[in-house]
Amino acid sequence: MTAAAALHQRGFEVSIYERAANLGEVGFGLQLGPNAVKVARAIGILDELKSFAVEPSSMVSLTWDTADLRFRNPWDGLMERRFGAPYMMAHRPDLHEALIGKVPSDAIHLSKSCVSVANTKEGASAIFADGTQIEADVVIGADGIHSSVRKVVFGESTARFTNQICWRAAVPMEDAPSQVGPNRSVELHTKDYIGWIGPTGHVICYPVRGGKYMNIFAGRVSEEWAEESWSVPSSVDEMLEAYAGWNDALLDMFRKIESCYRWGIYDREPLETWVNGRVGLLGDAAHPMMPTLAQGAAQSMEDGLALARILSEHKDDPDAGLLAYDRERQPRGKKVQLQARDQFNNNRKPVAPPPISVDWIYGYDASTGATTIVD
Repeated sequence: MTAAAALHQRGFEVSIYERAANLGEVGFGLQLGPNAVKVARAIGILDELKSFAVEPSSMVSLTWDTADLRFRNPWDGLMERRFGAPYMMAHRPDLHEALIGKVPSDAIHLSKSCVSVANTKEGASAIFADGTQIEADVVIGADGIHSSVRKVVFGESTARFTNQICWRAAVPMEDAPSQVGPNRSVELHTKDYIGWIGPTGHVICYPVRGGKYMNIFAGRVSEEWAEESWSVPSSVDEMLEAYAGWNDALLDMFRKIESCYRWGIYDREPLETWVNGRVGLLGDAAHPMMPTLAQGAAQSMEDGLALARILSEHKDDPDAGLLAYDRERQPRGKKVQLQARDQFNNNRKPVAPPPISVDWIYGYDASTGATTIVD
């Protein structure tokens, strides 16, 4: 949706063919690093984003069992000073709705599941499961980790199960703990980004929807396969069983969850190119990655804005534009993809090394292609 909004902003005629029957996207929270917030600013939704997203006041790390404070790092204004935009936390459907508002409503076509794409003499074509066929100057596959476009253009490949299963849920903010640890000595604030770190997993909690809800992302190392989908319902009992022995305050919050979803985390080996003729990829179709760096949505947003910028610089030559997009975006997407994997592997070590720097990620501005970091 970011690509469509950015292309429309630059005067391109865009059409979106959406697999789902409606745009009520399933989803919980997502983290938007400064690089993603710069995209939101460029396409004109920053004010709307600020109305429903939350900028964290501190990053808090707690031990999994006793809730002892590992560290508290103040974040107020830090990201904007260093990288030119804040770090924000949002509810995915809220962001989706803001992006939809930047695209003409008649450009969105629902219940269109792509089954084939091809290059043509004048551009590219796509065929959908209902028999619809369209032609365009350029076709972009943004159809996720199990991308049909990717499969048709670049061949079959196997998604790699990363030995991590996850749950997503949310509770009203009043149901989140405010004091934890020995003798309730650790105070938690409603704008804190909180990580509970354990030997077999972690639980990340942060505010969304203007601070009305606490989003919960619970990841656990497991050899057990789980379906790669956000729409597979789970149960609170299953979560409690997976985190048995963790801190009581955390488990009490879990018990107040009304619904939750469980899925397996997958990625793929990086592609060496995202473009074939007039067909290209972006987002998870191009670079599905582990959530370790919280960059999945951000990289998709970067792709969309960069694609629009670069195609607008090559309006008379879409072939050259797509090749330029590939040259700029593929190396960066691959590097983020592999760093997310490396960080996950580091996190599993008995004594985890310091986090790999993400400054080069946060400092990037997809509206220019430049990176700026203020030390």
